[in-house]
Amino acid sequence: MTQQDRIFPGIALMLGFCIIAPLIDVASKLAAQAVPVGTVTLGRYVVQGVLMVPVVLAMRQSLWPRGRALTLTFARAFVSIFATYSFVAAVQVMPIADALAIAFVEPFVILLIGRFALGEEVGPRRLGASVVGFIGALFVIQPSFSVFGPVALFPLGTAVCFALYILLTRALSRYTHPVEMQFHTALLAVLICLPLLGLGGALGFGQWRFEMPSGIFLTWVGGVGLAATVSHMSMTYALRFAPSTLLAPLHYFEMLTATLFGYLVFGDFPDALTWIGIAIIAASGLYIIHRERITAQARKAPPADGASAPAPASGR
Repeated sequence: MTQQDRIFPGIALMLGFCIIAPLIDVASKLAAQAVPVGTVTLGRYVVQGVLMVPVVLAMRQSLWPRGRALTLTFARAFVSIFATYSFVAAVQVMPIADALAIAFVEPFVILLIGRFALGEEVGPRRLGASVVGFIGALFVIQPSFSVFGPVALFPLGTAVCFALYILLTRALSRYTHPVEMQFHTALLAVLICLPLLGLGGALGFGQWRFEMPSGIFLTWVGGVGLAATVSHMSMTYALRFAPSTLLAPLHYFEMLTATLFGYLVFGDFPDALTWIGIAIIAASGLYIIHRERITAQARKAPPADGASAPAPASGR
């Protein structure tokens, strides 16, 4: 299969991700109306792990990470838990589109971490676009904060945690197959969540405890895990077919599908100020992608998939 032939399935898989990923948020919001956020978070990884077991066995992949991969996977699972928890806690009370718009500052966080913590070369234009992107997030946060209080800041926690998740994924990809990575992350996340939920229950943390879902809410919790597994595998394989510089702009399609699902299921629709913030965030992100392409062309070599351009990703 030529590179041109591989691009179409990559685009199709990425668009599939953008359609399926908001269903994680819809199922999370429905489940969190009666189930503690910590339980929803645990359920996501339990279902993901169960769904991945036959795939891992069929592909004869390892059931447990070893060596350097174990350390990286543990860290990846840890930040994934808090990215998921923060986002579920946000959409429990906030409109999905508002929370997702704030979380979309994640590519800017990756650039800032790369520049100031890892010493990567990031030009002033991309740094400036990151600042503008954060200003766009403030357009969304300000009215949300006045209505929902500090919970409006939770999607920023998702953005920071998922930026770390992406950086860890890049490092882990040197040692682990994508299927193994998804299963190992789910397995370790369950092992981390269980004692944390036990401690949260003992200390009386209302949302950080285990409570067995029942009835339709058990279905919603299962839906979180199913949508997360399918969407993330779609994104993973999309990046194997097409370069991230091509797929990253498509990720902003998720904002539209999230808005549509939020309106159809919950009757939520962003106000004018939120749309302004969304437009600023999207424009800043697309400009950064544009600058990445120019930089890659100047080096006369395209960036490796997921290595330079802000990788299309979801913090849920």
